[in-house]
Amino acid sequence: MRYTSAEHDAFARDFNRDSVVILKNHIPREKLQRWAEAFPPLLQAQIAREKETSSRGAQRYYVTLPFQGIFADPEIYQDGDLLAIVERVAGPEPVMCQFASDTPLQGSEYQPWHADTPALFPEWGSNDTPSFQLAVNFALCDVGEENGPFETTYGTHRMNKPEAMAGLQSGAIAQHRLPMQMGDVMIRDVRAVHRGTPNYTDQPRPMVVIGYSRRWYNRPEVQIRVPRSVWETLSPIGRSLLRHNPVVEDDQLLQGEETYRSFAY
Repeated sequence: MRYTSAEHDAFARDFNRDSVVILKNHIPREKLQRWAEAFPPLLQAQIAREKETSSRGAQRYYVTLPFQGIFADPEIYQDGDLLAIVERVAGPEPVMCQFASDTPLQGSEYQPWHADTPALFPEWGSNDTPSFQLAVNFALCDVGEENGPFETTYGTHRMNKPEAMAGLQSGAIAQHRLPMQMGDVMIRDVRAVHRGTPNYTDQPRPMVVIGYSRRWYNRPEVQIRVPRSVWETLSPIGRSLLRHNPVVEDDQLLQGEETYRSFAY
């Protein structure tokens, strides 16, 4: 691990306050460069499937990543620092529930402000519960002002969403753009109000998302199809993280398609 237990505690405190923390230069760039080189065929296949209509807005694509080969990298998904922070904010024995990417192309637009999940108990009229669903994000390129930086709000993960939207509209709640270098890792609470921004360049901007949930929380709209050959090589930590996902024969890996939607406000 790069960080001490005290530093993990500090990251968790910042996360609980703001809904997001970033670990700078955490994944080796050369490792992510190999991912970037393997990504274009996956993107093109998704574009062909969706044809004229993208499920995430104009020229923005949700691409499920295959959990095999260079993508099934335990040095990333079971990284000790990431899991230490995840467990501090979402409890022990988390479940890895999502492995995909968000990629805007030239011609993409601002997404509506949204959260990726509703309140855990919406009938309360309150969103003020501990974290139960997290996203770990890292880009397969450098992300600056021109190619679609993530835009978010701090502290809205535990607010009622009408209150958060009113604060955005009045200016009482600030908007924060988060540029990232390839190798930076963002951990965020998916309840926070956020949006994707336009990519004005002629190069795709892939942002990987690995989802982690509390041990008891199931997300039926997403899953990770684990090839049997990969399952047989997993460490005990890997098997624990992936325990609620389907193990499929290798030739069935690409069967089935995720449907994923956010919750606009």
